[in-house]
Amino acid sequence: MRKATIGDAAIEVIAAEGMRGLTHRAVDRFAGLPSGSTSYYARTRAALLELAISRMVELDDVTLEPPPGRLAEYVAGFVHAAITSGRTRMLARYEFALEATRRPELREAYDRGGLVIRRRCAEVLADRGSAEPERHARVLVAWLDGTIFDALAGTGSLRPPGLAELTEGAREVLAGLGVAG
Repeated sequence: MRKATIGDAAIEVIAAEGMRGLTHRAVDRFAGLPSGSTSYYARTRAALLELAISRMVELDDVTLEPPPGRLAEYVAGFVHAAITSGRTRMLARYEFALEATRRPELREAYDRGGLVIRRRCAEVLADRGSAEPERHARVLVAWLDGTIFDALAGTGSLRPPGLAELTEGAREVLAGLGVAG
């Protein structure tokens, strides 16, 4: 339980202050824990980063079970949640993505979470008639990632898309892939 609290607080710190702001003290403060609590569970900065990314992967344990005939709505709902209620975790994820390009020890943990989502997308797309589910999953995930990034950190953040616009975009992408939406 305490590790989850520390992981959640680390995600919050990273989203709010970036990787440079991630310190044991900042996590203690964000979590409302006594000074030194984070150090007890994660002795080094590397251990703290690993704990945070593991918690993110745990929270992202996505069960993709879109209702029949409603894949576009499901995908749009996923994106909408990521840019609204999931905003903090997504901002932290972008910080981790950049950090993982410089720190190979984070790359594996970061990629592990992404591969789970890609595999599940490929399964769903295969069930919906995709002729090339792995390739189509890459295209769909790229649309998801690009749309979320633009809405949170890009120029699109000036006017993030609403659920209706996201649903239409998801329908267009799925139709382009020849997948029943």
